[in-house]
Amino acid sequence: MRSTPRPVKTQRSDSPYINERIRFPRVRVIDDEGTQLGIMSSREAITIAQEKDLDLVLVSPDADPPVCRIMNYGKFKFEQEKKQREAKKKQHTVDVKEIKMRYTIEAHDYQVRLRNAQKFLAEGDKVKCTIMFRGREIQHADIAKKLLVRLAQDLHEIADVQQEPLTEGKNMIMILGPKKS
Repeated sequence: MRSTPRPVKTQRSDSPYINERIRFPRVRVIDDEGTQLGIMSSREAITIAQEKDLDLVLVSPDADPPVCRIMNYGKFKFEQEKKQREAKKKQHTVDVKEIKMRYTIEAHDYQVRLRNAQKFLAEGDKVKCTIMFRGREIQHADIAKKLLVRLAQDLHEIADVQQEPLTEGKNMIMILGPKKS
């Protein structure tokens, strides 16, 4: 009976080398206050870090000699994750909002759709304008196209046409995006 070989544990590419994982014979060491302690063996550097109850973290492996820093790695990692969460909160994702209408839309209903489109564009979202056809109404595609062009003209100050009116099945679609300021 042959046993299958066990997978070899490898270093994750996104986690830095800390403490005993640092295998360079000589490293440049920076302490927790930011002052350089000089070039020493990695064993000496690990000993100094352990005396201070901190970790030795490889900062720049490509330098000659490699640069290591003495720091509280858990706290450092927590601060990095906190910064990433804050950056993510400040990001605005662009959504595509949809406005549906028929080519026989009344003036007041058109104004409601226009106001909704203005609101969506002001929030930084794209607007997908859809005109739906039923049955033989597809014969009046020219009227629908004029309506979409009119909508684009009414919104030309705050929006750019990203996709011209296009017929897809029983719908005619146009996509508007907020103007770059």
